[in-house]
Amino acid sequence: MNRFLSLRFLARRKFAGQILTRLAVTLAFVSAAFVPATLLLSAPAAHAQFGAPPATPVHDASALKPPPGARVAIVEFYDLECPDCARANPLLIQAAAKYNIPWVRHDFPLPMHNWSFQAAVNARFFDTKSKTLGNDYRDQVFANQPSIETPDQLQQFTQRFASGHGVALPFAIDPMGRLTQLVKDDQALGNRIGIEHTPTIWIVASAPGAPPYVEVVDRGRLFQLIDQALAETRGH
Repeated sequence: MNRFLSLRFLARRKFAGQILTRLAVTLAFVSAAFVPATLLLSAPAAHAQFGAPPATPVHDASALKPPPGARVAIVEFYDLECPDCARANPLLIQAAAKYNIPWVRHDFPLPMHNWSFQAAVNARFFDTKSKTLGNDYRDQVFANQPSIETPDQLQQFTQRFASGHGVALPFAIDPMGRLTQLVKDDQALGNRIGIEHTPTIWIVASAPGAPPYVEVVDRGRLFQLIDQALAETRGH
């Protein structure tokens, strides 16, 4: 009887050992399968909007030149709903005034923004009254950007701006689509150049031996780049 019980005990012990072995193998397999997934989920996502963007690869530089009669100019592609464009705007205002050089502003509204295209059309409408008024509108949109979240809020802001400047805002500001086409033309120009982000800013120069354009990747060097361009084009 004792011998029979011992055999049963050994058999059960052997069976339990097999179960534990299989369980250990299974756990090792599951652990190996889930480690990469865990690492993947914990990896930080890339955020292109943080830090200085890489230099834009220029595919068509024909528009990167100063207006006639100017040696040096600032060329900017911007989106009126872009927070980084709003942060850059006061510095660009300061630079254009300090150096008394042209600041060529191009519309490049991004498709993920719900009111930036209409804001660009609105700015073109105010351009028809005066270029100064159009630029004032752009500057004010940037300054008030946090309070404009919807197309309706943009419309209310635009109405207040027009009233404050003695301009009658028509029910349809672009009935023939001409202003819309101007914005689209700027977008097409930006695509030909190779715009990848907003704002994209260049210092452009027109003089033999001077670099025709230099992108402002680090805005802390904006004034330095303008000084350099003016020095290189002096006497031309």
